[in-house]
Amino acid sequence: MNKQMLSDRAAKGEVRELQLLSLEGGFYVARIRFDHGETTLLGEDGQPLRIRSTTHLRDLLLGVTPFPCVLVQQCAHDEMCGVRDGPIAALRVPFSLGATF
Repeated sequence: MNKQMLSDRAAKGEVRELQLLSLEGGFYVARIRFDHGETTLLGEDGQPLRIRSTTHLRDLLLGVTPFPCVLVQQCAHDEMCGVRDGPIAALRVPFSLGATF
């Protein structure tokens, strides 16, 4: 899904959540969740769009109808050490597409 398709679906109220996934290497990938499935935000080359920060995402989606966003980061230490019992959930931090000062 490219930015224009995301903008169109956001205007229709179809976007339930954008998950900004933190990946190794210091970049992020956006996953968009709908009622019936998920997709990745793609660049003009058809590849997953590499996002540098929440500010970069805000700049990319300037003018798009707002929708809920969450920054998702796995805890590599917990995964490597395996000291916790039960499932290990990712850290999920809500944020807004609106400007921050």
